[in-house]
Amino acid sequence: MRRTLNPNFICSTAIPRSYFSSSNGRSLYPLGRPPKPENVDPNSSFGSNLRWFFTKNSLPPPEWVQPLTDVSDLVVAHRNLQPSPWVNRVINLLDNSPNMENNLDEYCRKFLIKLSPSFVAFVLRSNSLRGQFDVALRFFYWAGKQKGYTHNIECYVSLIDVLSVSGDLNRIRCLFGEFKERGFLMEVSAANSLIRSFGSLGMVEELLCVWRQMKENGIEPSLYTYNFLMNGLVDSMFIESAERVFEVMEGGSIGPDVVTYNTMIKGYCKSGKTQKAMQKFRDMEVRNVEPDKITYLTLIQACYAEGDFDSCLSFYQEMEEKEMEIPPHAYSLVIGGLCKDGKTFEGHAVFDNMIRRGCRANVAIFTTLIDSYAKGGKVEEALRLFKRMNSDGFKPDEVTYGVIVNGLCKVGRLEEAMEYFEFCKVNKKVNALFYSSLIDGLGKAGRVNEAEELFEEMSEKGCARDSYCYNALIDALAKSGRIDEALDLFKKMDDEGCDQTVYTYTIMITGLFKQHRNEEALKFWDMMIDKGITPTAACFRALAIGLCLSGKVARACKILDELAPIGIIPETAFEDMINVLCKAGRIEQACKLADGIVDRGREIPGRVRTILINALRKAGNADLAMKLMHSKIGIGYDRMGSIKRRVKFQILVES
Repeated sequence: MRRTLNPNFICSTAIPRSYFSSSNGRSLYPLGRPPKPENVDPNSSFGSNLRWFFTKNSLPPPEWVQPLTDVSDLVVAHRNLQPSPWVNRVINLLDNSPNMENNLDEYCRKFLIKLSPSFVAFVLRSNSLRGQFDVALRFFYWAGKQKGYTHNIECYVSLIDVLSVSGDLNRIRCLFGEFKERGFLMEVSAANSLIRSFGSLGMVEELLCVWRQMKENGIEPSLYTYNFLMNGLVDSMFIESAERVFEVMEGGSIGPDVVTYNTMIKGYCKSGKTQKAMQKFRDMEVRNVEPDKITYLTLIQACYAEGDFDSCLSFYQEMEEKEMEIPPHAYSLVIGGLCKDGKTFEGHAVFDNMIRRGCRANVAIFTTLIDSYAKGGKVEEALRLFKRMNSDGFKPDEVTYGVIVNGLCKVGRLEEAMEYFEFCKVNKKVNALFYSSLIDGLGKAGRVNEAEELFEEMSEKGCARDSYCYNALIDALAKSGRIDEALDLFKKMDDEGCDQTVYTYTIMITGLFKQHRNEEALKFWDMMIDKGITPTAACFRALAIGLCLSGKVARACKILDELAPIGIIPETAFEDMINVLCKAGRIEQACKLADGIVDRGREIPGRVRTILINALRKAGNADLAMKLMHSKIGIGYDRMGSIKRRVKFQILVES
């Protein structure tokens, strides 16, 4: 093995002046320096090359340094090679200063070295250059200017790997263009690295170019190559192409492993094809490929995103049965899904199991459970869990405190909520959720003035007021009969660029109808439709009730007819209208509406009859309800000669 001059030796070893002087003290050489030897053997040792000190008058040629040196007498394995001392010294010079290239030139001249392509590639792959994209490029182009130097395939691949983290696609494309012009013979390791880099960046054209070069050079892809290619295609959302590669693997000598299946499952989940992901998961069992925790976590994430919390729980239970390691994020998703589904106790059971298995909880999991208890009205349970969170060493954040304040407000414990709020204000942990919850709670308790003060305080404290805050205060004003102030606040939302939601319009429509300002309420309905806001069942219910109570049942039916063509069909609309008419004692109008519903084929007679019976019973008209139930009104028919006619609901009030 060729040995390189040790920089420490050169710096620290002084050659006696007598080596260069004659007996009378005069130099044997004009320049007082040793000559350059002729035909020096590059494999000879430094000691044997000392002869050039006495034969010529020039420095030795620079030597190409390699990144690894052998520290044993005989190389028997690659592990005996250690990084050369030159590596760290060169890396220390890569400081991105304006003189970086000059410093490298001076250093290499001083120690008579040149950096080989292998050395350059080794430095580019070092952790020191991770994230230092400009330094890596400058070093790469500086190295290329060395006399007699040419970059090899390893140098280009290493630099592309470094730059892939930067996401600078134009620079990488330019570099890959140089790579192709050089006409390098593709290697497996280089192909794997390039496919991985291009895949992570979504550079599918370049990725497939590397794949073609492999095929042209007769390189058989390995399992790793296939997996890198699959991952690149999936990350770039070329799911169909990934499927074709997967099919080739299934029919070839290199079959898919768990990483391949995980990649394909990830692709299906990312593209919203969860059922295909499930099928691929079942195929793993058929092919005796054991799923790992990544497989399960990917599927749990997909099911959670689709609201399929039962499947999340099933996958979690399957992992438990197999005694697999369950990642903390999987616990978080399963607990979150159960809580969203209203199954707080089941979520708490999973939480307790997580603790038993030695998996440490986090603030997010605690907050999810506390929120679920609070929303379910179990504030004491929420507070107990909050105390446990503190005792377990977890510091609640503003979201946790916000959840506690919101829960207390919902059950009317406003004074306690205010105490938490004041504590958080001192510690600067207050966000919009605190204000929204308190404004809503104070408004519902009739403390509207206090709610207004908090609303103004938000602006003073620089806390952005969202639609939830506005809606809470508008609702409080409308319910307290201050509809004009509610209208002013509605206009202010527009001025501040805050979006009005369907709930905002529902509040305004309800409030205006209560004040008998029916035409204004209808204008708000039209304004909402014109803005493209889809009305909810609650919004139409507010409109229909207002119109029915003002004697405009036909208008409500007409609006309902207009909603059908745009795909909005409130399922309980007629039921709500019949209920409110019966409750108001307008039985005749309720019967007329029921007949209209059946005559137009909007609902089957039997269901309308049941709705009317229930509405009469709820309104306290038990006699009429019994009469309707024991008659053929609504569902029976009368014959008049050859004509058969349905018995109208209006008969109920006429007889």
